Amino acid sequence: MDVNSMAILILLGSFFLMIMLRFPIAYAVALSSVFCLMAQGLPLTTICQQMVKGISSFSLMAVPFFITMGCLMGSGGISEKLIALANACVGWMRGGMAMVNIVASYFFGGISGSASADTASLGSILIPMMVDQGYDGDFSTAVTITSSCEGLLVPPSHNMVIYATTAGGISVGSLFLAGYVPGALLAASLMVGSYIISVKRNYPKGDKFSMKNLLKQLSVSFWALAAVLIVVFGVVGGVFTATESAAVAVIYSLIVSVFIYKGLDWKGVWRVLGECVDTLSIVLILIATSSIFGYCLTRLHVPDLAAQAIVGLTDNPILIALLLNLILLVLGCIMDMAPIILIATPILLPIATSIGIDPIQFGIMVVLNCGIGLLTPPVGAVLFIGSAVAKIPMEKVVKATLPFYLCMIITLLLITFVPGISLWLPSVFAH
Repeated sequence: MDVNSMAILILLGSFFLMIMLRFPIAYAVALSSVFCLMAQGLPLTTICQQMVKGISSFSLMAVPFFITMGCLMGSGGISEKLIALANACVGWMRGGMAMVNIVASYFFGGISGSASADTASLGSILIPMMVDQGYDGDFSTAVTITSSCEGLLVPPSHNMVIYATTAGGISVGSLFLAGYVPGALLAASLMVGSYIISVKRNYPKGDKFSMKNLLKQLSVSFWALAAVLIVVFGVVGGVFTATESAAVAVIYSLIVSVFIYKGLDWKGVWRVLGECVDTLSIVLILIATSSIFGYCLTRLHVPDLAAQAIVGLTDNPILIALLLNLILLVLGCIMDMAPIILIATPILLPIATSIGIDPIQFGIMVVLNCGIGLLTPPVGAVLFIGSAVAKIPMEKVVKATLPFYLCMIITLLLITFVPGISLWLPSVFAH
């Protein structure tokens, strides 16, 4: 075995071994990279150089701002207003509260950009509310955790910024636009699944539809939804860069949360900023350590070898596309979202583009695959949060989620094989 093959074996073998031993992911990524560099006889100063290089990116500055915006909006009393708006839109249907949950996640996801924040914030309000109205607890939790993945697709999603930076040369504005239709498609498929189950179990309907109530709730929620418009149209229209729009959105969120909705006082703002620092430190450590890992992968030509191996199995584009999704789904079962984007993108993106998948479309595929991974044992963070919020055993939640996994897989396949779902909106604004 030559030095390169031995280094690849050490890098990937030690990484997956540490994952199985439940090492924190940042340590697993960093240590496996250190072992790999030592096996090649390279200086360990490379680690510091690559870590600094990994986080010295102007576009990555958008990530802390989007996380701060999400925390401020999530703690500023916005959840209840978005639930009321969703109820005015779809609460009249059979299984109305399930529909409200799904639509509220679409609205809230556009503000928080985080499935975990969505589950914790909306779940703590909606799950008890649904149970009180006669819905089963496990069904209520399953609807909450699956619909939270809409927030990963609907802009502004900081995971899309991470993907754009990792993929290189991809417009953040185009990625943001590309997420709207897939997010709506995911919401629609979950609503169909919820409706079928609601009819079967005879879950209640809500109040009759009222245009007057809808307009009233829309006027109340306007200030919250405007934050998304500032970011997306600012970036797409060329008024701001993604980083500048995120900074403007933080100031706007602060004003709305403190002065308009009055859900936060200044003491609460400092508490929220503390939570942001906790979240941000985890994300930045992952980006820094993944940069070393990516350096090792590139130096050892792992992306080329992976491409040759996959193309060697089959040259059928449909099978290759399915295989890419399968790899991402399996990684989602054992790793968190940011490291998958950082590690898998350099390896899988060249394979995807070689079979005609647009980098923007592939970004949406990666984000949705990672979202499904957040709901699957053994590492599914959103699954654990939903289970903890509802106080229901994880096994029971997984069983109730099975029909919704099917809805999400159908959505994923449509996004994979119908490029227009992701690319239509960016193409409209490009002209």
